[in-house]
Order: sequence, then C-alpha cells, then structure tokens
Amino acid sequence: MKNIIIALLLLFSIILNAQQQLIINSSYLVSPDTVLVFTPDNGELQNAFPVVYLLHGWAGNYHYWDDIIDCQSYANKYNTIIVCPDGLYDSWYINSPAKNENDWATFFSWDLAPVIAENYNIQKDSIFVTGLSMGGHGALYLFETFTEYFRSAGSLSGLLDLTDWSEHYGISRILGLSDSENPEELLKDYSVIWNIEKLKTSENGIIVSCGTEDSFYNINIATIDVCKENDIDVKFISSKGSHNSSYWRSAIDGHFEFFFK
Repeated sequence: MKNIIIALLLLFSIILNAQQQLIINSSYLVSPDTVLVFTPDNGELQNAFPVVYLLHGWAGNYHYWDDIIDCQSYANKYNTIIVCPDGLYDSWYINSPAKNENDWATFFSWDLAPVIAENYNIQKDSIFVTGLSMGGHGALYLFETFTEYFRSAGSLSGLLDLTDWSEHYGISRILGLSDSENPEELLKDYSVIWNIEKLKTSENGIIVSCGTEDSFYNINIATIDVCKENDIDVKFISSKGSHNSSYWRSAIDGHFEFFFK
C-alpha cells in the first residue's frame, strides 16, 4: 500500500453521522479517485457488515448514486456498507490496453478493495457490486474478472456489448482501437456479453435490469439469452423505463433485495 495516500475526511455529525470521503492516489490511475463510503448509523461498529459497491455511469462521478437515491438510507435499511468510487468519467472500469490510460480493475483489486477491508469491518463473503449504464458493464466486468471476490453482481441499463458502440462514450479511446490490428476482437475481449462463460465458476447468480424504452434494451435481452445458453443463473427485471435517473432510482431496490435475499 506504499503507493497509496488516503485522505479521510470524517463527516460524522448529526446529519452525516456515517459518511466518509476517501481520496486515493494510485499508481494505476492517471488521477486520484474519490470514494464515498456509507456505513449503517444504526449498527454496532464492532460488527462485520456486507459491502455493496455502486458504480456510476458514463460522464458521472462518485456522488452520482447519492444524488439520486440517498445512499445513507440504503446503508441503514440493509445494514450494509455502501461504497461509491469514481469511474473517472469514462474508464469503463477496465484495465485499458491503450497507452497512458487507467488500469481501473487493477486499482480496484490492489488499492480500493484492500483500503475498504483495512479500514472497515466487512463480511468478506458478502461483497456485491452493481452499477448503471457504464457502471452496469463495469460491475459485471469486475465480477467476470474477480469472480471469487464477489458474492454476486448486477447491472442496471448496462451497455454490456461494446461492439456496436465503439464510436461513443469514449470507448474507442479507452480501448485504443485506432492502434489495434484487430479492433473487433478487442471490443469483444472487453465486452461483458462475450465473456459470460467466466461466470460459470461462481456459485451465485447475477441480476440484470433494463427499461423497455432504453436504447440498450436489446443488448440486455441478448445478454440474458447468452446467460441461459451458458447455464448462468440470472434474474432479469424488465419494466417500463428509459435510460435515466428515474428508472435507476426505481430499479435499484430490486438489486438490494436480490443481494440480501
């Protein structure tokens, strides 16, 4: 941990009595990552808690989830620690194959996850991750990459297949497609849907939610089909909704219920 400098801004007060802000400088990122952590204000600090990582979408930041759902209320309701890291605008939560870009997945495993484990009393067998849009892709990508670390994962409105969206959302830059000899294969290598078979090693299923009016809806349907073809246990929640905060606010409850069922 010698390459990490952590600034803990303690915000314990009557109003924010269980919220902390961490700033992590990492050799795996081009800029510091700011993280919000919410612990249950009705729990005993000596008790171990489950952990839920919430990942924001493209162009978002570490406080986006708290802006739309009030993370403290969820930490209290489910008696869990909620961790909201910064996806650095368009990192896609991957290890970028492009030069001078972010290795976000390595940052998670070598820096962020150890910081949370060392500074909070966590249940190591009850760690979950979910997210919206880019964060939905990131959550399932991390689960595919670190299957044994997470108990389960979820995606809300996730762009789970990057192959048809290479010119959008910074995907071409983060993958270095212009320098690739085989950009189509590179897109598949980093797309959740093309790596579903990695989840066969997990004993637990995943949850996927998407609104029927979402532009990524068909991609989510295709992902569900691939999961079934590979005997991956998946819970799919489809309801009326678009790619917006109103849908994510209504759909996130289903993920917490799934995780703590």
